[in-house]
Amino acid sequence: MKITANYSARFWVVVPNNNFMSDEYHIPVLLNEAIEGLALKSDGIYVDATYGGGGHSSKILNTINKGWLIAFDQDVDAQKNLPRDKRLIFVPNNFRFLKNFVKYYGFEKVDGILADLGVSSHDFDVPERGFSFRFEGELDMRMNQDAKLTAAMVVNEYDENNLIRIFRDYGELSNAKKTASLIVEARLKNPVQTTSGLCDVLAPAVPRKAATKYLAKVFQAIRIEVNHELDALKEFLADSADLLNVGGRLVVISYHSLEDRLVKNFMQRGNFEGEVETDFFGNRNMPLIPVGKKLIVPSEEEILKNPRARSAKLRIAKRI
Repeated sequence: MKITANYSARFWVVVPNNNFMSDEYHIPVLLNEAIEGLALKSDGIYVDATYGGGGHSSKILNTINKGWLIAFDQDVDAQKNLPRDKRLIFVPNNFRFLKNFVKYYGFEKVDGILADLGVSSHDFDVPERGFSFRFEGELDMRMNQDAKLTAAMVVNEYDENNLIRIFRDYGELSNAKKTASLIVEARLKNPVQTTSGLCDVLAPAVPRKAATKYLAKVFQAIRIEVNHELDALKEFLADSADLLNVGGRLVVISYHSLEDRLVKNFMQRGNFEGEVETDFFGNRNMPLIPVGKKLIVPSEEEILKNPRARSAKLRIAKRI
């Protein structure tokens, strides 16, 4: 597939790909609920901050008429799923640069922003990306393949205190100190370079009845560190509030408590600590208000079709 930039027309020209929105790449989670949450207008300006396999973007493009869709994804593989559509602007970059690129393409405000924070099924299932402990592969975990920091560097070069911090704060592991200690001890003999090698090193710390959950948390913690995910999410949320038109919607799908806590606090309180802030006159500093009283989660039917949707949580907020 060949992609060329046409800045005068403000969009990426994309040669069609027959594999567009392939279910093998990524099955969109809470698709209908997310699109409904955006409250799409036919001539609106929208952002899909995590394009992935294009599932949510496709639904947006099929609904709007004269509007625009700006899609972000730092993973080069996502570009294989782009359709030919002059209403689509594709930005091959991290959504932490949301405001910069939206304004670069000439838009002051947008009517809706969607982010699905999950790692794509494609990335999990490609062994050489190193995201999953289920496959043998190099310890990479970079969502942006041009980034310098890899999972192997974190595992082999971070000191013990930093490893403890990562596993405690990003993995929420009760045995973070033991996990870090095992890695430090093992790498004195040989560098830990592969997913299976890391699992072998951690074997003494794996709980008998919760091995999968423990390893998932370890890999999650390292992945968050490699990709600076929580910092990027904070920047994205703050930029989203600034970019939305009054009445515009922010829709976010998260998959673990660290992400969901940041999203919830920002939507409900306007900050990431969850504290109520007021100005001199006692007015709350809240750019957004939540839409709906209940947290939206996948149905049992969706989970049966796509088990990876099990931990998804969808929250919606409106600009005031």
